[in-house]
Amino acid sequence: MIVMKFGGTSVESTEAITRVAGIVRDRLSQKPVVVVSAMGKTTNKLLAIAAAAVGGERDRALKDLVALRAFHLSESAGLGIEAEIECHFLELVELIKGLAVMGELTPRATDAVSAYGERLSSIIVAARFRALGLAATQVDSRTVLVTDKRHTQAAPLFEQTNQKLRNVIPPLLLQGVVVMGGFIASTEDGVTTTLGRGGSDYTASIVGAGIDADEIQIWTDVDGMLTADPTILPSGYRVKVCSFAEAAELAYFGAKVLHPATVLPAIEKNIPVRILNSKRPQVEGTLIVHEPPASTCPIRSIACKRNITLVNIVSTRMLMAHGFLRRIFEVFDRFETPVDMLATSEVSVSLTIDNTTALTAIREQLEQFADVSIEDHLAIVCLVGENIRRSPDVAARAFMALKEIPTHMLSQGASQLNLSLVVGAADLARAVESLHREFFSNPDPMAFAS
Repeated sequence: MIVMKFGGTSVESTEAITRVAGIVRDRLSQKPVVVVSAMGKTTNKLLAIAAAAVGGERDRALKDLVALRAFHLSESAGLGIEAEIECHFLELVELIKGLAVMGELTPRATDAVSAYGERLSSIIVAARFRALGLAATQVDSRTVLVTDKRHTQAAPLFEQTNQKLRNVIPPLLLQGVVVMGGFIASTEDGVTTTLGRGGSDYTASIVGAGIDADEIQIWTDVDGMLTADPTILPSGYRVKVCSFAEAAELAYFGAKVLHPATVLPAIEKNIPVRILNSKRPQVEGTLIVHEPPASTCPIRSIACKRNITLVNIVSTRMLMAHGFLRRIFEVFDRFETPVDMLATSEVSVSLTIDNTTALTAIREQLEQFADVSIEDHLAIVCLVGENIRRSPDVAARAFMALKEIPTHMLSQGASQLNLSLVVGAADLARAVESLHREFFSNPDPMAFAS
């Protein structure tokens, strides 16, 4: 069995879904479970509609909903599912009207609204498959994926989820392809939840682990993981194979081709994950495994994370006193603000965050026991590779490559898989280009492809 996840651009139109059907047809012998995202930018549109409704623009919200309805009806024309699509939009209209009255968009309501994208796309994709001669059954992911009650960022309850998946999915695969919506799930009480933005990758991995799939495939609009962000450096190389640990690190530090949580269930069951391009299915993509073949290159890829803020915390009063770090991290925990990078001495700590929603309140609390300064308009550039721990000259080569670019902070992860540097946002492209030139001027052909 394999799990094949297709993103929004891969199912954005009838033409795109027809292309996906051809890819799935070539793999019918592997009993595919197909996980789909919402069509195109549907989730963004649904959230914008909800925001307009609670913001006092009820008529505009309903008008935009009519346009979204027309799009889905157009893409499902002739498939015999018009009544089902209409039913979903009638529910949405009532939900949006209710939000307009309440004037508040709670996390629970956010999940309820945004879930419709995947609910609709999975129905349409399954119907299109059938129209193209593929036996296909749509399964509402909310009936098999069980999570906690943390709306907009729910965590799977794996024991209950795996039991449901084992009971429901394999028998349906005997009849043909199974199509599911990514990103969506429900609580034990049946209330709709979501796994967070980009959560369709995570859904594919959860399903793959739950049914003991042989491979999890993430079909997107790029050829696989690349040695640099293609929006910054279009001339990067395709990474042929990387490790689960490298993939997780790259995903966390900005490689958008994969959701950061994707590899966790796959690691648990040691299931290979492959990243492929739905527009160029003949390309081998990137294979993610526990132990990839050895490479002569010290790093696997360069990731970057934009919109970073650096928080510098200094307190000479804490010299020789314990509890300094504890007090700092209690503040960030209180405001549910994750920290990306950290550098510390006995009386000073520098750390980076990408969520500044609570920064003013965080600063006020930190200033009760320390001096605080803030630097913004920054970016993280992260060198990732299993070989970093075995290559003592990586830091020296990185600094030589960046000798004309100011570095605000340096940190090496405890796993020794990454070397991360903070640079000005204006210097990001130049930094990535310089580092790529330094480390990939002569790439190992066994590990990288043009």
